[in-house]
Amino acid sequence: MYARLSAMLFPIVSLFLIGSVYWGYQEHQEKNSVLLKAENQYQRAFHDLSYHMDKLNEQLGNTLAVNSTSQSYHRKGLVNVWRITSEAQNEINQLPLTLLPFSTTEEFLSKIANFSYRTSVRDLTKQPLTDKEYATLKTLYKNSQEISADLRKMQAKVLQDNLRWMDVELALASERTPSDNTIIDGFKTMEKKVSEYPELDWGPSVSALYEKRTPRMLTGDKLEPQEIARKTAKFLGLRDSGAVKVTENAKGTEYESYSATVAAGNGRNIQMDFTKQGGKLIWFMDPRDTGKSRNVSAREAEEEARRFLASRGYPDMEAISYDDADNSLNITYASVHGGVVVYPEKLTVKVALDNGQVVGLQAADFVYERHDRKLPKPRISEKEARKLLNPSFRTTGMRLSLIENELREEVLCYEFRGSINGGDYRIFVNADTGIEEKIERI
Repeated sequence: MYARLSAMLFPIVSLFLIGSVYWGYQEHQEKNSVLLKAENQYQRAFHDLSYHMDKLNEQLGNTLAVNSTSQSYHRKGLVNVWRITSEAQNEINQLPLTLLPFSTTEEFLSKIANFSYRTSVRDLTKQPLTDKEYATLKTLYKNSQEISADLRKMQAKVLQDNLRWMDVELALASERTPSDNTIIDGFKTMEKKVSEYPELDWGPSVSALYEKRTPRMLTGDKLEPQEIARKTAKFLGLRDSGAVKVTENAKGTEYESYSATVAAGNGRNIQMDFTKQGGKLIWFMDPRDTGKSRNVSAREAEEEARRFLASRGYPDMEAISYDDADNSLNITYASVHGGVVVYPEKLTVKVALDNGQVVGLQAADFVYERHDRKLPKPRISEKEARKLLNPSFRTTGMRLSLIENELREEVLCYEFRGSINGGDYRIFVNADTGIEEKIERI
């Protein structure tokens, strides 16, 4: 009986065993295939990075080699520097370096890209490279030469010893793995070297990109929690500030702020954030369910948002855009000074479309960008600006606006609204030079 049972089970068990071995083999092959593909991608990104750093150094050298009056070649060279640097940044992002401190080198490349782009887009015939910009380019040429040389040494080592990037990924992911990996050590050395470079004069347009907006930029005294509670009660129309709970954030740092919370029933809390310096409202949110029924039109919602702003100390605001989502309307407003719409001073109001109640306000840009400005006068007329538009552009409206251009400079523009090629657009024409500063699809 046992012999018969064994004879019956043996083929079945054998089939299961063979199937398990085959399945394991297939899984192993697929795993190896995935690992091989990842390794090939890492190797390609690394060798491309080394190549592009060589090209970056070469292009910087070429740009410096031509005559100082060769503005056309300077523009071409700087555009190529921007393009090559952007490709190098992309290749760094493809490498498994997320667990390795490499932020200084990435920021350095980012600043090179921004410096070269912002310098190349201006009219170099009217604003040629300055002595400071030449000095910056010379320093970048020297620094890129050092980085390129380090990468070439690493590249030679990788090829000579057949080093694998998958080992780098494992070494970074596992604390138990010894950290004597050649590639890791090479990138750590590069990061240390870049961090020791003296700070360069990147110019105001690039420096502004990395400038952190903090409450130190605000005016006014530092407020106490009790004063924030009173501000919250007044904003919400409460008679008593005793129901307001105020929490201090980041005490002793430059990011000091307050969070105010008010219980609104049904388990929800209305939340507001204020700067400690001056007590400026940054953010307000009533997280109630706005339902699905739409009882308020977009026009009615905009009117309610305008009344809300006017009653809470935000006068002379102009709606510049809106976004319809989750049965609510997010309307963005900008300040108006002397008939000019000031785009940097903007805030967003969220209106529930079930009953028209304002349930949110995001005012960080308004808080940090609002200050006294001396608005310039247009040097070209509206008629002259219109002549610069595409003849096929059908204009439906025009207003004067102050915007930030690509160089982070505030410029006065004629803002033309209209349509072309089946789409609605805003075209901003510089009221001083006549160039088209920005084009936005509405």
